[in-house]
This record gives sequence, structure tokens and C-alpha cells, in this order.
Amino acid sequence: MASTSRKQIGLKKKATQKQELTADQKADVKEAFDLFDTDGTGVISTNELKVALRALGFEPKKDELKKIISDIDPNKTGKISFEEFLNLMTTKMREKDSKEEVLKAFRLFDDDDTGKITLKNLKRVAKELGENMTDEELQEMIDEADNDGDGEISEAEFMRIMKKTCLY
Repeated sequence: MASTSRKQIGLKKKATQKQELTADQKADVKEAFDLFDTDGTGVISTNELKVALRALGFEPKKDELKKIISDIDPNKTGKISFEEFLNLMTTKMREKDSKEEVLKAFRLFDDDDTGKITLKNLKRVAKELGENMTDEELQEMIDEADNDGDGEISEAEFMRIMKKTCLY
């Protein structure tokens, strides 16, 4: 069932896809960058990066921001070019799209809006997909993803298993 259902709910391996930003997305990134490049030099400071990220809807935690800055500015110049910023935002937006796609899939399973995928939810999806699976097989799938042992799959557990299987 696993490979069939993943195809049918539209999940793809993102790592193999080269996704570019749309013209509108690039314009938004340029606009956010230009807000901080007040002198028109084509660079912004690493201090301004956090605010620029927020302007585009991202809320990086302190540790994540430190990693982003060390990746984007390994020589510690304190400056980020538009090209570097665009590459960063392309990656961030692609990750956000992937996460949203996985969460959409989660909601397809969680049709009763409990915030969890139950055996009942999994049985329904298997039936809809024409998969003939026993309760034991379905329970094994839940057990594989169920980290906290409550017998159900939370959003976080679903995200973890999707990352583990390279589908996100």
C-alpha cells in the first residue's frame, strides 16, 4: 500500500525536483531584500537577515538563524548578496511547500479532524485506495510511526516518518 497510496495522494521525492520560484515569489524576495539594501549596494547585513526572513513569513529560531548565517556567510563578512539571499529563500520556500504538501496528506488521513491518524482513518484510506490490508498490517504501520506509544499518529510523528522515508 505504501508506494501506491503515496503516489495517489500526490507526494513526490522533493530532493530530485529542481523547483524555481515563480516570478511573483522572486519579486517578493527582491522587495524584501531591497527594503534593507537602502544604499543600493546589492548587499544586506547578516543582522538584517532575520528581519528580511520575517518579512517573507519565516520565523527562524536562534539556532537555525546562526546556522543559516554560518552557511550563507562562512567568511564572516557580515554581508549577504542578493544572489545568496535568493538561493536561501528558494530553499526555504521549497521546504515550506514540501511541509505544506505533507500536512495536506496528513489531513487527508485525519478526516475526523482529531489531529491524529487512527487505525480507523488508515483503514478508510486503504479501502479508498483499493488496498486489501489486514488490521494487523495497518496496525504495524501505525506502530512504526507512533513514537509516543499512544496508538495514533500525530502530525509531528507523520512528519518524522515522511522525512525518514525520504518523501519530504
